[in-house]
Amino acid sequence: MDYIMEILPSLMAGAKLTLEVFCWTLVGSVPLGLVVALGLMSRFKVVKGILRFYVWLMRGTPLLLQLIFVFYGLPILASWLILPRYEAALVAFILNYTAYFAEIFRGGLQSIDKGQYESARVLRLTYWQTIRKIIAPQVVKIVLPSIGNEIINLVKDSSLVYVIGLGDLLRAGNIATARDVTLVPLIMVGIIYLMMTAILTFILGKLENHYSYWK
Repeated sequence: MDYIMEILPSLMAGAKLTLEVFCWTLVGSVPLGLVVALGLMSRFKVVKGILRFYVWLMRGTPLLLQLIFVFYGLPILASWLILPRYEAALVAFILNYTAYFAEIFRGGLQSIDKGQYESARVLRLTYWQTIRKIIAPQVVKIVLPSIGNEIINLVKDSSLVYVIGLGDLLRAGNIATARDVTLVPLIMVGIIYLMMTAILTFILGKLENHYSYWK
């Protein structure tokens, strides 16, 4: 226990950075994902083509490769594209998860029957009233399980930031393990990750129950 209490501050500092990357990625990628989803359903072929290529590129290449490219590759292309480590990590994560969220939102929007829009017009609802009161609650219920899976994956994927030298939770555990030649730090890292995913799973379960009345 003395050793655990000794390494706990460094692990918690790493967990703090992990949570920061997680939160800022969600804040950036969820709204952008919705915008890209609407663009994928656009009537403008050029816009749709560009966004399809973007989604294909982000989903078809590893996040680790994208992270390395943003931090190490962009400065080679242009000197003004040099980003600090933390900002580079956020850019890579937001671009990657925006593509995944866009596909999830697109599937949810396309699953709504067009007759519901027509019925709303008959009831003289405006477009935004239709979206807010009829379409949005159904889409949220449809996409919530898939969004939840991506959110859980994001917690674990955040450990990839160690490749560009950020002091996240996994890096803190690796340093303590190499220094003290013991697996205790890695076990503690695993426990902290499990606690974070357990909390998120609980919150997502509550959200799914909240929308369970939309059958």
